[in-house]
Amino acid sequence: MSLTNASDIASKSLGTISSQLSVISRNISSAGTPGVSAKKALVGSEESGAAAFLGIARNTNKELYRNLLGATAAQGSNTQISTGLDQIDRALGLSDPENSRSPAATISRLTSALQTYSASPDNQTAAQLALSVARDVVSSLHEATDVTQNLRRQMDADMSSSVDTINSLLAKFETLNRDIVSRSASGADVTDALDQRDALLTQLSGEIGVRTLTRPNNDMVIYTDSGVTLLETSARTISFKQTQNLAPGVAGNAVFVDGVQVTGAGAPLAIHAGALQGRAQLRDNVAPQYQKQLDEIARGLVVAFSEQDQSGGGGPTLPGLFTFSGASSAPAAMVIDGLANQVTINANVDPDQGGVIDRLRDGGISGGAQYVSNTGGGAGYATRLLELVNATSSSQSFDVAAGLEAETTTSVYAANSNGWIGAHRQLAARGTTYYDALVSQTTQALSNATGINLDDQMAQMAALENSYQASAKLLQSINGLFDALFAAIRN
Repeated sequence: MSLTNASDIASKSLGTISSQLSVISRNISSAGTPGVSAKKALVGSEESGAAAFLGIARNTNKELYRNLLGATAAQGSNTQISTGLDQIDRALGLSDPENSRSPAATISRLTSALQTYSASPDNQTAAQLALSVARDVVSSLHEATDVTQNLRRQMDADMSSSVDTINSLLAKFETLNRDIVSRSASGADVTDALDQRDALLTQLSGEIGVRTLTRPNNDMVIYTDSGVTLLETSARTISFKQTQNLAPGVAGNAVFVDGVQVTGAGAPLAIHAGALQGRAQLRDNVAPQYQKQLDEIARGLVVAFSEQDQSGGGGPTLPGLFTFSGASSAPAAMVIDGLANQVTINANVDPDQGGVIDRLRDGGISGGAQYVSNTGGGAGYATRLLELVNATSSSQSFDVAAGLEAETTTSVYAANSNGWIGAHRQLAARGTTYYDALVSQTTQALSNATGINLDDQMAQMAALENSYQASAKLLQSINGLFDALFAAIRN
């Protein structure tokens, strides 16, 4: 090897090492910044044997990152469902038996109050107490309906916010992706921009489940987890219109991605995860199903406390203690949307509405004399009250569309409704705990695999500094040889 070649190799080595040191210094300055990956200098060899700086790359782990996106999306949907069901639980005290305001709890208290009244049929205080508890039953159904429908309206508004967030993130992603593609084509360093793009994609996955495809020049295409294109060169439009007057039995509007329905009944490519999916699941499935159960509980109460024609004339079964507007008979086993919010205490038995409270004991609340059980008018008559005590424990039919048993008692049906929502709440809570841990662990694993380790960076810097000194000494020695050679030629 000639002195000229040796000098060239040593000089280029100094430049290459300087570039490597610059990359390490950049890593050290970014240490501790979330989402920043460790950068590494790419070094190759020239034909002369000199080391050449080829560019900058970043540490990546595609499998871990893909797992993080999936876990983040699942975390988003489970968190929304768990939080929504927690709202219902807290509002109605479903998991607090001592202070529960659920229909099941108030129905149980009504049975106890009627039992007390039946022991003293002439006791007006006991009669007033029974009527008061019956009012509590009605109030609990109204409150449960309000809580459920308010949750649906909240989810509808939150879905709108999700759509706005997704559109905003996609717009930012489009701009950044175009810049990355352009700079990659020209050979520029895009590693920091790739970190920023990954951070945007992680945020996006929290709102909607995503899959990605990377094309030449780091061009990324994004799809929903169901396969609908979210971004390919340009961002697609996600559209949604909030539903006005969302009420029991009224379906909310669907979300569309580039014209393709991705939420709601009949969606051909329904999304599977993300906060948007969790909110849609609550609004369109969980809350409406619970509302159907509430409506069936209300209908069951009307049927359970209804009155029969005592004359043998075959008159229709009429609403008794509980009724609703337009009720002309005890309704058949079919969900009546919103009935839980329409059920009331029959005015004919409520003194506050001009009724006679003794009709609770005697019968004849809705009909004429043929519906009166206490035909003798005795103040100690308890037969009808004992029938009412057993009313909620008598089997009847329920609409299977509500998702519970087709044949059971009103009190058991109400208790099973509590169990149904409790099971869904527990499942969502377990899912949230699991995916919270999974996101945390995957984030840590990804950081360990691709992030900046200060100890490692400092060790690399020390090694490069030693190499730099060695190259500098070599270059100094070569320069000394050149000086000696030139001096000999001059002499």
